[in-house]
Amino acid sequence: MLDVVVRERRLRWPITAGFEAAVRGRTVRGVDRRAKYILIRFDAGALILHLGMSGSLRLVKADTPPRTHDHWDMRMEGGWILRFHDPRRFGSLHWTEADPALHPLLARLAPEPLSREFDGEYLHRVTRKRSVAIKQLIMNSQLVVGVGNIYASEALFRARVSPRRAARRLTRREAEALAQAIKDVLGEAIKIGGTTLRDYVNADGAPGYFRQKLFVYERAGEACRLCRSAVKQFVQGQRSTYWCSTCQR
Repeated sequence: MLDVVVRERRLRWPITAGFEAAVRGRTVRGVDRRAKYILIRFDAGALILHLGMSGSLRLVKADTPPRTHDHWDMRMEGGWILRFHDPRRFGSLHWTEADPALHPLLARLAPEPLSREFDGEYLHRVTRKRSVAIKQLIMNSQLVVGVGNIYASEALFRARVSPRRAARRLTRREAEALAQAIKDVLGEAIKIGGTTLRDYVNADGAPGYFRQKLFVYERAGEACRLCRSAVKQFVQGQRSTYWCSTCQR
């Protein structure tokens, strides 16, 4: 990386004053992910990025003028810029010279939902003695990462489990069904580019088409695709939850 330019430091957490000097001139060695964080690894150290609700990264030519809400650029060799765009400024950018897995944002994160570590046995074990509603539990990043509001509602519908159910009341068979439903929903969404409800687009600038396959999310008052009962909606943990009271128990 040749240079970095920060135009707006006031993201979810302010970008530190010494950030540019710390990363300028370093060589990118790899890119990977942990939960919803993107890790850009350098010859020494790593960037930890979060896109927030509306952020995006784009590769643009070096002479492309910045738009409103283009908050920082990383200028690469070959005349390209990695540019971060975020109208709501809910994204974040952190630099660490230590192992990023030890960073406070990542250190306590739970297993990935598509990993072998997350299965029915694990889900059944972590639900024991927990009275919290099962939907809130599967959205807890200290128990499983990356299950957002849309996919939690959809996975619970597929597993035929009410989002109101106390987590400890899940049977082992239901835990296995829910773990598999989470994997299936996320896997299918990834294949067709995610879920565009308002302004989300994928890395190519195209919308995600998983919305067309949603069974309950944002379908309040519409007929359930299986039993034709009306889909219901209520607020749970300050988030909208959608479910079919006939199909889900």
